[in-house]
Amino acid sequence: MSDDLIHDPKGGMPRLLEIMRRLRDPETGCPWDIEQDFASIAPYTIEEAYEVADAIEREAWGELKGELGDLLLQSVYHTQMAEEAGMFSFDDVANAISDKMVARHPHVFGDESREKSAEQQVQDWEQIKAAERAGKAETGVLAGVAKGLPALSRAIKLQNRAARVGFDWPTTDEVLDKIVEEAQELREVQDEAERFEEFGDLLFVMVNLGRHMGLDPEAALRAANAKFTRRFESIEAALAAQGKTPADSDLAEMDALWDAAKAVEKAQKKNAP
Repeated sequence: MSDDLIHDPKGGMPRLLEIMRRLRDPETGCPWDIEQDFASIAPYTIEEAYEVADAIEREAWGELKGELGDLLLQSVYHTQMAEEAGMFSFDDVANAISDKMVARHPHVFGDESREKSAEQQVQDWEQIKAAERAGKAETGVLAGVAKGLPALSRAIKLQNRAARVGFDWPTTDEVLDKIVEEAQELREVQDEAERFEEFGDLLFVMVNLGRHMGLDPEAALRAANAKFTRRFESIEAALAAQGKTPADSDLAEMDALWDAAKAVEKAQKKNAP
């Protein structure tokens, strides 16, 4: 029966669960899959989540189904290992998130009115989450912010938590002043350990600036990465037209080509409908 299910193109979720069970079978499974544990799979889980975000950012809708499947596989993988250890099953995982969604949306699944703004719904959501943390004895303001988050994402979550209890700069100008202060401190330090610390402080305040301006630091940096990649590839293409590579060039020439690529992009934006 299991072989029939594994080869059924319309087997859906039961098919995927059976495939993972078979991959992890200690006698007949895949040696690599059998050797894995939660810690070894976790990096792949993070990577797959970013690949989903990348497909969405590129609007690569034809790729999104596959990327979501790769991410779903990570949940199935972790759940199979948990089931083997007698911890929980996939149904337990699905029920847990279902219970959470119902509890956190009383205006949809309960008696509360839906006549509230999106901002009020966010506030209600945070109050419910705070109550959940209290039930877990996570009483600190910053408790429960996952340490495994990307550093930029964790920084903004920590800052949002602190801001909700009044620990925040009142205006964006004060954040900008702090950036100048931190940059000066970074300029002045000589010790490598202190330089590392001051650089981290500067990054943390830059995240705070993005938060005050309503900008997502992670998304902004991804966009900057994409822009850098795009412009550097323009440099490579221009040099290739001359039969050269970046290694055959120098900074002055590449900087001029960078400025040219930048000017082209600005003109395209200006002329865009």
